Amino acid sequence: MAITVSQVYGDGLVEIEKSLYDRDFYAWTQEQGEFLRSKNWAKVDLENVIEEIESLGRQERRELVNRLGVLIEHLLKWQLQSDRRSNSWLATIREQRIQINLLVQENPSLKSYLEQALATAYDLGVILAVKETGLPFSYFPDRSPYTFEQILAAMFLPD
Repeated sequence: MAITVSQVYGDGLVEIEKSLYDRDFYAWTQEQGEFLRSKNWAKVDLENVIEEIESLGRQERRELVNRLGVLIEHLLKWQLQSDRRSNSWLATIREQRIQINLLVQENPSLKSYLEQALATAYDLGVILAVKETGLPFSYFPDRSPYTFEQILAAMFLPD
């Protein structure tokens, strides 16, 4: 259900119609869930429901890339700054591996995206490592020195 909101621009009054989706996203999700549960198809905001479902899929892909990026950052730091290794780095490496494996187990179709994600995640990992270490970009390889299998292997730590 849309409501009309009045806003003043310059000399005149402009009427802007805002839907529940635009006014209160949480309330919209609850309403849409009820419409779907009750099979009240005529009231379903199909365009926005489709957009939100597609957005959820993109969020899963972004989470995969972000977690891989953090993992690669810590693998690079582990390898390139061996004198600064810490339990904190090791814990982050282990945590990210667990979280990535859980994400892929819960979303098996992400497996088809892993190679593409790895290329983007490596670039992200280098940026994060540069920020953390202060080392120049030229210090890091242009492409990942690790295979996907190594990155996710529980016992792999680069030397």
